[in-house]
Amino acid sequence: MGNSERADHVFATTCWTEVLSARTDGAPAAGEALARLCAAYWPPLYAFLRRDGCTPEEAEDLVQGFFEQFIAGDYLRDVSRDKGRFRSFLLGCLKHYAANVRRESRTQRRGGSAPHLRIFDPEALERCEAELAARPPDDSVFDRVWAETIMRKSVERVRLEYCAAGKQAIFDKLGRWLAAEVKPGDYAREAPALGLSEGAVAAAVFRMRQRFRQFVREEVGNTVQSPADIDGEMQHLLETLTRP
Repeated sequence: MGNSERADHVFATTCWTEVLSARTDGAPAAGEALARLCAAYWPPLYAFLRRDGCTPEEAEDLVQGFFEQFIAGDYLRDVSRDKGRFRSFLLGCLKHYAANVRRESRTQRRGGSAPHLRIFDPEALERCEAELAARPPDDSVFDRVWAETIMRKSVERVRLEYCAAGKQAIFDKLGRWLAAEVKPGDYAREAPALGLSEGAVAAAVFRMRQRFRQFVREEVGNTVQSPADIDGEMQHLLETLTRP
């Protein structure tokens, strides 16, 4: 079974389908699955709000307040199986929420009656701000940060897997080539430190990249409803990352 087949085989239990099933089949709300999605995909929402004119503090508060309502079920009440991609659905809901907050001329502050969600981390916030500063202020920032979040999560999954297998040294030496181009002589320079031949290093990078691609596919699969949507989202991710 190939990588894409393995990802599609387990697709029925991914996060977005769990959430949709909970809403349409009368099952208890899949709060844990939804919380995982929200915690993983807040960076593109934060970046979108910053691009839309919010200060960092305003963007954090809006994302926090939005997720508190989203997880509570306010935005899932009418969701159905035709909602498609979590990425698109989430952004549409955020726009609706932010418009309501602005129309009511009030700020949804954290720390109220709803539980605070620990979704922000300084490193991710810095990456969002760097992305906003490095590129023209257009609406593609949401997709750009979404794509980079997918890639970083997948790299981290590879790292954790290699560490658990006692192969952290291999990852530390070779992990930079998961998504980067290999230049002539790169493998030969790393081979002695790992006690491997140049050919063995090339094979190790090939296997690591295979695992990385599988994780990317699984992360994308978590945010769509059908395996038929994965290839389209993978293509969109690639086009987003390679766009000048």
